[in-house]
Amino acid sequence: MAHSAVALQKSPPQQGHPPDRHSLLKGGNGTIDVPWRRNPAERQGRVFFTVLLRNGFAQQDGIMKRWSFLFIGMGVVAVSIALTRWTSSASTSDSDQTIIPESQIHHFGPQAPPPGEAPTGMVWIPGGEFEFGTNSSLGWPDEKPAHRVMVDGFWLEACEVTNDQFREFVSATRYVTTAEKAPTLEEVMSQVPAGTPPPPPEMLVAGSVVFVPPEQAVPLDDVGQWWKWTPGTSWQHPEGPGSDLTGRGQHPVVQVSWDDAAAYAAWAGRRLPTEAEWEFAARGGLDGKDFVWGSQPPDEEHPPANLWQGTFPHQNTNVDGFRRTAPVKSFPPNGYGLHDMAGNVWEWCADWYDRSLHARFSQQGLVQNPTGPLLTNDPTQPQAVLRVQKGGSFLCHESYCLRYRPSARHGGAPDTGMSHLGFRCALSAATPENKHVHHVSHQSP
Repeated sequence: MAHSAVALQKSPPQQGHPPDRHSLLKGGNGTIDVPWRRNPAERQGRVFFTVLLRNGFAQQDGIMKRWSFLFIGMGVVAVSIALTRWTSSASTSDSDQTIIPESQIHHFGPQAPPPGEAPTGMVWIPGGEFEFGTNSSLGWPDEKPAHRVMVDGFWLEACEVTNDQFREFVSATRYVTTAEKAPTLEEVMSQVPAGTPPPPPEMLVAGSVVFVPPEQAVPLDDVGQWWKWTPGTSWQHPEGPGSDLTGRGQHPVVQVSWDDAAAYAAWAGRRLPTEAEWEFAARGGLDGKDFVWGSQPPDEEHPPANLWQGTFPHQNTNVDGFRRTAPVKSFPPNGYGLHDMAGNVWEWCADWYDRSLHARFSQQGLVQNPTGPLLTNDPTQPQAVLRVQKGGSFLCHESYCLRYRPSARHGGAPDTGMSHLGFRCALSAATPENKHVHHVSHQSP
């Protein structure tokens, strides 16, 4: 049956981020900050660790950080790692953003037409003014208040980058993803306080974090009940060594970090979209609506996207036919011809995550082409370094996160890939297409 509007008005539980997180930290053995440079050439880099000697898991709004699980079972059960800030083409500053007084809004003309033939697998997003964020009761604090933003026209891939596409990139470049790189003992021990017992040797292997549904109902404030560090996990083995990509060539690639996504985009002559571009595109011309398909909440009997049906996280009724990712184009596109802008997998954006982004710009008139803050900012996680993720995933359900809405946003550690995290690429209107992408499969499933 359809979800009730009344049920959706209730405040969703904090996804993997209990309200008393800071009190929990203080209740352990304290918070320890450790500066570290991932690469000597990265002069501005720092990494911080929050070590909690309690019974729990490292968590960040439901996002587990890659190194957290190396110490499980050793007393150190939560290691929150925020990797170094490093310079890239996607890093931008507030100085790059133009604040336009309300009196000048009328100077802008109609939405831009396509500048030419569409690059392979991309659709034209005409640009224009829209309501960025939300004032809806369904919104989380970091989505509010809504404010007006204008973005120029740009190209965006119609679908999330698939396993077949990512395989071509890896074959052409011999790229090794973050999850495929095994940590050394020296590397790991340099990131924890003196006196911390070393992890067992069998844990010093490449791996990533996998969604493993529990067998029964569990507390929703303990994400360690369903996220498990699994050695041997990577984009090629998304659920661990016993899994592979057979029959999943047209599924979105997962277990990719922000670094991996940015590397692919650079190879393809493209880039990651900004958060504002992504949200404008996701709305498909439906300005101010709660969902990418309009105002009505999803109907579990006729799912409009690859979302969780049943009771999260232990019971998936599988009404939509997909227990995990779905092939791209499995669900109808939005008004711009974009698929999976809600559900399937979360998608990396170029921006650093700022929890107060909307509050900072809400009183400044129309903002043109915002490219994100200079630095990450989340007072609830003051030591974290985070990149924006958008769109929700196949794990999203109204009882838990309700983040399959266009305004919903999330901050994720840029070194961490997961079972429900992928990306798609954008291209500025004036940027020549890199011919690499002509060799990438864009077939419909």
